[in-house]
Amino acid sequence: MEFRNDPNLPEPDFPGSHMVLDDRYVFISGLVAADLRADTPELGDVATETDAVMRALDSMLKSVGSGLESAVRVDVHLADLRDIDAMARVYEAFFKPGRYPARTCTESPRLCGGCRVEITVMARRAL
Repeated sequence: MEFRNDPNLPEPDFPGSHMVLDDRYVFISGLVAADLRADTPELGDVATETDAVMRALDSMLKSVGSGLESAVRVDVHLADLRDIDAMARVYEAFFKPGRYPARTCTESPRLCGGCRVEITVMARRAL
């Protein structure tokens, strides 16, 4: 296994890695908009935060030869579950229709950095 931190993100302030890779999968820790260094979106707008986080996740996956099209599982944590429709409208645009990964969505009212959404991904690696 390989443990990696993305050079475009601040070092984790928790005992963990941004990504863990094995021979078949990439596991990415939960990412929030407040984690993004450049072009940090305005916090508090779930659609804007979702778009920024999904773009960052896709970039992280591409850096290891994968991409969101290879995602098999996504966990979404919302500060307010009433934002699920706004999040889902942005989220679905990152996948081909009918090719969505398995997903869990939960309410987590106290996300890091005062964010509205946190997303975790597990994706297949290119063989």
